[in-house]
Amino acid sequence: MREYSGSVFLADCPARLAIEIIADKWAVVALFALSRESCRHGELVDLIGGISRKVLTQTLRRLQGYGLVDRHAEAGKVEYVLTDLGRTLVKPIAVLTEWAHEHGAAVVGFQETSGAATHHHPTE
Repeated sequence: MREYSGSVFLADCPARLAIEIIADKWAVVALFALSRESCRHGELVDLIGGISRKVLTQTLRRLQGYGLVDRHAEAGKVEYVLTDLGRTLVKPIAVLTEWAHEHGAAVVGFQETSGAATHHHPTE
């Protein structure tokens, strides 16, 4: 593992920004959806189960603000596409997705057997 200057515990650490981006489930799902191809807003709503149009709009604007997504408007048609910087997150998101596929059942099983689903850490 690489050593980085600064600490993820410090508010101004660049790693903290990365964690803030990937900690947003809708951001990760939108980035994953756009990793396959550019999409229109409505296509993303249909593709991403459970997201409202409003939340998707907010998510896409935030990702644009980070320089990860571009909005292309041409002849009345608006599409969203990953930027070069956004594409650098495709591999890390794929690794997280693979982890979820491999270990998701174990997490759910633990929650069901331990009652963890109903117990939250006091700092949450």
